[in-house]
Amino acid sequence: MERKKYTWGTFCTQSLVLAAALLFLAPLLIILNYSFKTKKELYIGDPLALPQALSLENYQNAVTRLDLATTFLNTALYTAVAVLLLAVLCGAAAWAIARNKGRFYRLAYTYFLIGILIPAQALFLPIYIVGYLSGLVNTRAGVILMYVAANLSFGVFLMTSFMSTVPLELEEAARIDGCSIYRTYFQIVLPLLKPAMATLVIMQSFQIWNDYLMSSLFASTSRLKTLTVSIQSLFSQQTSDYSTAFAAIVISVLPIAALFVSLQRYFIKGMTVGAVKG
Repeated sequence: MERKKYTWGTFCTQSLVLAAALLFLAPLLIILNYSFKTKKELYIGDPLALPQALSLENYQNAVTRLDLATTFLNTALYTAVAVLLLAVLCGAAAWAIARNKGRFYRLAYTYFLIGILIPAQALFLPIYIVGYLSGLVNTRAGVILMYVAANLSFGVFLMTSFMSTVPLELEEAARIDGCSIYRTYFQIVLPLLKPAMATLVIMQSFQIWNDYLMSSLFASTSRLKTLTVSIQSLFSQQTSDYSTAFAAIVISVLPIAALFVSLQRYFIKGMTVGAVKG
C-alpha cells in the first residue's frame, strides 16, 4: 500500500488542531493549579507559578463549605434520574414520529422543533408558575420534572434524526417472527441506538450537571441545593474564596469527565454496521 505524503497542508492542519487543543486545555490546567495554591500564593505570588506544595487544604475546605455530602448527591440524583427519563421518553417519541407519517406525528415533530427555538430563559416564569401551582417548587420531583420538560424538545429532535437511519427491515422481520411492539423497540431498535443514546446522555448530563439558573429557581432550600449553586455562594460582593472555589470546580468536573470518557467510544461506532446482511 502506497503511503500518503506528509504535506505542508497536513502540517498546518495538525498545528492548528494542536493549538486549539492547548487553548481549550489552558483554563483547565490553570484551575487545577490554583486549586492547590494557598491564599497567599494566589494573591501575592506569580499567577502562573506552580504551588510550593501540593496541599489538599482547599479540597478539605470545599467539602466542608459546600456540604458536599448533600450537594453532590443532589446533583447526581437530579442528573441521573432526569437523563434516564429523557432517554426513555425521547427514544420512544422519536420512534413513533419516525415510523408514522400521519398529520398528528408531523405536528408533534414541529411542536418539539418550536420548543428548541424558544430560549429557556423565556420559560422560567411560566415553568415556575406551573410548578408553584402544582406544589412542585422546592421538591426533588419538581426539579427533576423541570429538567425533563426543559430538555425534552432537543432530545426528541436528536433521537428522531438518528432513528431515521435504523433499517426498517429489521422491525418488519421482528413483527413477522411475532415480536410485540414493546419487544421490537427494546430488543431490536434500542440496541442500534447506542451511539444516539450515548450522545443524548452526555449532552444532557453536561447541561443538567452544570446548570445554575434552573436549579436555583426550583431548589432554594439548602437541603436541595446543587453543586453549582453552592459554588456560586463562594463568590460575594464582600469577599470571595477563590482557592476553595477552584478546588470545588475540580471536584464538580471529575464525575462528568468520567462519564464522557466512558461513553465517548459510541460516538465513532456505526449504529447499523452489520445489522442488515445481504
